[in-house]
Amino acid sequence: MKSKKYLASLNDKTVEELNLELVNTKKELFNLRFQNATNQLDNTARINEVRKNIARIQTVITQRIKGTGTKTPSRAARKRAATS
Repeated sequence: MKSKKYLASLNDKTVEELNLELVNTKKELFNLRFQNATNQLDNTARINEVRKNIARIQTVITQRIKGTGTKTPSRAARKRAATS
């Protein structure tokens, strides 16, 4: 559920704000990896969470640039459209 709220907050931002957030998130990932290498990181699961957030941000940016909607049709919806 937390990722849905994060994705909703991303959809409210402009492309410029998303690019800024992407840069900040990549910096955070770098710092987490550095802490992990020096054995200072307590919550290693945070690395995966940040990586997924980077992918989410990049996906929203790509959708905005291509002009596609924020949601893709479900597999069932695509199947129904193909058989119609």
